[in-house]
Amino acid sequence: MPPARFSAVWPVLLALLVGFAAGAFCAWLKTPLPWLIGPLFACAFAASRGLPLASLPAARSAGQWVIGTALGLFFTADVLGRLAQSAGLVLAGLLWSLAVGVSLAWALRRYAGLDGATAFFAGAIGGASEMALQGERHGARVDMIAAAHSLRILLVVSVVPFAFQWLDVHGSDPAQRTVMAVNWWPGFALLVACTVAGALALRQLKAPNPWMIGPLVVSVGLSAGGVVLSAVPGWIVSAGQVFIGIGLGTRFAPGFFDRAPRMLIVVAASTVLAIVASAAFAAGLSWWSGVPWATLALATSPGGIAEMALTAKLLELGVPVVTLFHLTLVLMLVLLGGTLYRWLAPRFGWPHDEVSPTHPLRPPDDDDNE
Repeated sequence: MPPARFSAVWPVLLALLVGFAAGAFCAWLKTPLPWLIGPLFACAFAASRGLPLASLPAARSAGQWVIGTALGLFFTADVLGRLAQSAGLVLAGLLWSLAVGVSLAWALRRYAGLDGATAFFAGAIGGASEMALQGERHGARVDMIAAAHSLRILLVVSVVPFAFQWLDVHGSDPAQRTVMAVNWWPGFALLVACTVAGALALRQLKAPNPWMIGPLVVSVGLSAGGVVLSAVPGWIVSAGQVFIGIGLGTRFAPGFFDRAPRMLIVVAASTVLAIVASAAFAAGLSWWSGVPWATLALATSPGGIAEMALTAKLLELGVPVVTLFHLTLVLMLVLLGGTLYRWLAPRFGWPHDEVSPTHPLRPPDDDDNE
């Protein structure tokens, strides 16, 4: 292999080596979500200390495809019928998550000195890439948004699964997963073909997060229609978690924790408070609806769809409910996030074109268009 090509491939290979080794170590330790948490923590630490790590975009897409396909298999016709009766519950969770996002934005604006647009999209409980893209359209700092989301996900993945393991919470939801066998040919091959086609179709339409939402929609359609093709093999699900963990961990570039420490402290403190508040809110929802508290705690937590749904899958805590809550939130923010920001900005006194001149990561004026 030519030296130039090897120098480009080496960071990816090193990240895979670190990720799989860390996942195997955490599996040996029997930590929750070992194949996600291990690579995430190991790559975040190594990358922030200057080790040259990189995530291959195709690997991240493959990880999202695996998770989307596996989660969709939980949505049988019976499960969808029960979910259809939960519109009020989902609406309550959606409003709660929006309120948490606005509260996080207020804290970032008030205590970290971020401009309004950056604070709003950094605090929003949605996909990091989608919020960064929307924030960029409103003049926000993309690096700050990515940093806030990365740290928030790291904290949620650190706290929630370990807390549930410590509380010995598992298997308390009546909507348990459907047991399926792996049928390599033709079942799994057809499942791969259909779900990849769904991802490519959404990518062609420039839809958000196509490699997760596309396979999820197709897989849900097959399961709800009674088409049983195959389960996703466990080792493929584990590999998908490793790819996602590497993708999240390699966002922590050298000096990540040294830049804008006040902003990172605000994100950390507000995330912990949001986790506690969401757990209390879930208790109220559980009393009102009869849905187990643990399921609703995952559904309303300030984490990402993949991480929280994987936790629900591992603990058998109502995967469809958790997935539906987070998917609805992401879609709502993608479709209406900009409108919501423009509506809130004047009410909070945030000028639309404001960029904080005192922010420690604000680039020079000549670089503002990068």
